[in-house]
Amino acid sequence: MRSALPAQPVDQAQGLRQMFAARVLRFIPVVANTRSSAGGLVLERLCAAYAACGLSTLVVDAGEQARAPSELAEFDLSEGIERLSDHVSYMAARGLPLKFADARGSCSTLLDELADASARSDVVLLHASASELVRIFGDRCRGHNLRPLVFTNDLAEGLTDAYAAVKVLSQRGGWMAYDLLMCAPRRSQQADEVIRRLARCSDQFLGAAQRVALRLDPFEPASIDPDARFMELAAGLLRCALPHTLGETAFDHLLSPGAALPARVSPVLN
Repeated sequence: MRSALPAQPVDQAQGLRQMFAARVLRFIPVVANTRSSAGGLVLERLCAAYAACGLSTLVVDAGEQARAPSELAEFDLSEGIERLSDHVSYMAARGLPLKFADARGSCSTLLDELADASARSDVVLLHASASELVRIFGDRCRGHNLRPLVFTNDLAEGLTDAYAAVKVLSQRGGWMAYDLLMCAPRRSQQADEVIRRLARCSDQFLGAAQRVALRLDPFEPASIDPDARFMELAAGLLRCALPHTLGETAFDHLLSPGAALPARVSPVLN
């Protein structure tokens, strides 16, 4: 009777491919808001939430206020990744998505390149304008329950930008639900009204649903751990994130000279 045991790997590379066969990155779209200065706060708090779960996060910042990617990143995206801590890495990426645009205007190949370049990450937060996010995710998300994160402040300008983003997401991307972070001081009297107004306009004029809305105080110390409601929002975003199984070229990065093997064989939610 033939044994049902899998064949032994013939070399280190094959062994790694077997170990990481089910390893998946998860991409989360975070919509940039040029009228709100809270983008850094939002990304920082999400990283803290995922670090609390033992997950490693790469922040790809393609917002208008981000730095352009390094020159070396033009040839190898991994060269543009800065490691900030054991659980957080950062990549300045202003203007980067359009470098991957094909004849149809899709930038979806950027996801493959980022997956290969960040094989040690569990989560990738893609911070970009609504139109760029549609170009990046649109082709890959048909039939997938992707839910982007929108944020704003409590000012009219921030609300205008947030509504314009939801309009692009719903009409061009077909994403009919989103989560919202209201970044305003705890004492703000208009923050709740802005949340309600955005939800009402999104529903009545676009047919889009504001699923979860939380307030985030920009004056809270960054050292404070995310509360239970924020952790629940972060977990919901992860469940609806776009999964991406690592490809063959990702293992080339793991086996490159000087590369260290990841501490975990698979992320918590695989």
